[in-house]
Amino acid sequence: MNKVLVTGADGFIGSHLTEALLARGCEVRALAQYNSFNNWGWLEDVKSPQLEVVTGDVRDPNFCRHIVKGVDTVFHLAALIAIPYSYVAPDSYVDTNVKGTLNICQAVRDEGVGRLLVTSTSEVYGTARYVPIDERHPKQPQSPYSASKIGADAIALSFHNAFDTPVTVVRPFNTYGPRQSARAIIPSIITQIASGVRSIKVGDLTPTRDFNFVADTAAGFIALAECDEAVGREVNIATGVETSMADTLQTIARLMGAEVEWAVDPCRLRPAGSEVFRLLGDNSLITSLTPWRPRFSLEQGLGATIEWFSDKENLKKYKAGIYNV
Repeated sequence: MNKVLVTGADGFIGSHLTEALLARGCEVRALAQYNSFNNWGWLEDVKSPQLEVVTGDVRDPNFCRHIVKGVDTVFHLAALIAIPYSYVAPDSYVDTNVKGTLNICQAVRDEGVGRLLVTSTSEVYGTARYVPIDERHPKQPQSPYSASKIGADAIALSFHNAFDTPVTVVRPFNTYGPRQSARAIIPSIITQIASGVRSIKVGDLTPTRDFNFVADTAAGFIALAECDEAVGREVNIATGVETSMADTLQTIARLMGAEVEWAVDPCRLRPAGSEVFRLLGDNSLITSLTPWRPRFSLEQGLGATIEWFSDKENLKKYKAGIYNV
């Protein structure tokens, strides 16, 4: 793995993965979504002579063929990921997540790229029918977002089965850490407390999640990229530890030394049939295939996340009083 492409590199996980790859000495072509401001998102502060930032859109198949030329590995993270926005703009999710993945798969096939890692999500499993959730768990499309990711995963695996394209579907459970969007539960709580709010607006606090610190998620991607046995497979990245939203809020408040109460904001509630009430991942496949192990406990990861969001220069980039779907 010498020269790599990261799509969605301007986003939360993508920017951390880009930094991790640069730290390993890789040449990284990083795709940021095209915009007229020429803004590179979270890549703005990433400096390296090994980094080439390009802007564009995975919805364009010709552009996808252009950006995969000359690389040996593609990490495909570009996607629309906000679940609430998928309720009002589902067509956008099909275009970006399904067709965008198709475009990348076709480009990788056409250019003979050596490895392709396609990013999935634990949301494809829906509410757990059994735990821990392994890769054989049924897929349950409980939101337009999760449906689009199920479709994207199927497209990727079809290219492996039909054309022998060297694809791995990487399925992180709930990733958190510095730079995450404030629509997610952990940064939403932290930014509200750091901004001086004591009545914290939340959604349903009963669901449980398997939280992965972003550095562990990035390390999982790299480990799978270096594992030939992972080709043609779907692989979870999970800690195997389950935490409720309520316990997460209380842990954050304790670590930040804040006495808070919470109030349910109806805007943050999913439709009843769409809420995923339980996620607990089985990581036995990735740990059997690779040396990867989660390094950060939830408290360690939350501590690092709180430290980053509490920096005034970082906090001012967020609108803590506005819930952005």
